[in-house]
Amino acid sequence: MKSTQFITAAVTRKRKPRYGKLIFHMRRVVYVVALLALFVTGARTQTRPAVAVLDFGAQPIAKQAAETLRARLRSSGELVVADADLTRAAANGNGYSGSLNLTAYEARDLGAALATEFYIIGDAQTLRRSSFKAPVYFESYCSIFLVSARTGALIFWERPSFQNPEATRAEALLSQQLSDDAFTRRLIGTIKRAHEDERIQRATSPAPTDVVIEEAPEDEKAAEVKGIRTPRPYRRLRPEYPETAARAEAEATVDVAVDVGADGEVGEVQVIRWAGFGLDESTVATARQLHFFPAMKNGTPIPMRVLLRYNFRKPPR
Repeated sequence: MKSTQFITAAVTRKRKPRYGKLIFHMRRVVYVVALLALFVTGARTQTRPAVAVLDFGAQPIAKQAAETLRARLRSSGELVVADADLTRAAANGNGYSGSLNLTAYEARDLGAALATEFYIIGDAQTLRRSSFKAPVYFESYCSIFLVSARTGALIFWERPSFQNPEATRAEALLSQQLSDDAFTRRLIGTIKRAHEDERIQRATSPAPTDVVIEEAPEDEKAAEVKGIRTPRPYRRLRPEYPETAARAEAEATVDVAVDVGADGEVGEVQVIRWAGFGLDESTVATARQLHFFPAMKNGTPIPMRVLLRYNFRKPPR
């Protein structure tokens, strides 16, 4: 169902190769200019969070779902919602292909291309299914991921889903949910709270200090040359595959950076690659339960940051 990897490699940030095609750069320039115009004309007296809604797929229900969200958020007057065509061009120029399993770096890189403070990615489909209870029925769902462009963190996810013997009825129920006032208010409230939290964080963040925790060498041989032994867990624990992920039939990889103290105990745990559907929370909870033989340098215990990778696969039926 899932596998675990303890990766004794430094958590590095390798910059993706940039597209050299002129049209990609032109699209980004046009996009930024257009967004600045939105800010100048629409936010003179009040700072409103800017959000982009990317396409949710190729099916008609996917296009309808994304456009419904754009319209609902825009009509609230509380957000600056980026133009769909410009958003699409910027995402294409960045090389984004619709993944919902991004590293924080990939998410920040996409956010920089979109030039908004937040963005929403997702997937919407209508699927023909069958079961023992109902020989044939249809499921219409929409996975919605809200991401911070500044931090690359996954802030919010939701997956409304409806089943009905008729595909059109299942889609109508989904569209009704996406247009629901309570759902719209919850999404807007999440964006506004995240916007304020990030503003406060920027204003109160202390000056950067020297990092005192050492990152694991890139491989065991390199570690041995430096007289280093990387942390080793007493026993390997596997995160639970939550019901929320099972309902979505989610398969993904979650990476977490774990600070292991000189006493072998876990300190900070940071999600480096997120997946949503409850998989991130399950992974963090498991990482916090681990106990390690501490890293050693020339025979002395030292703190060290390691990257743990958990591969989730949907369980067999």
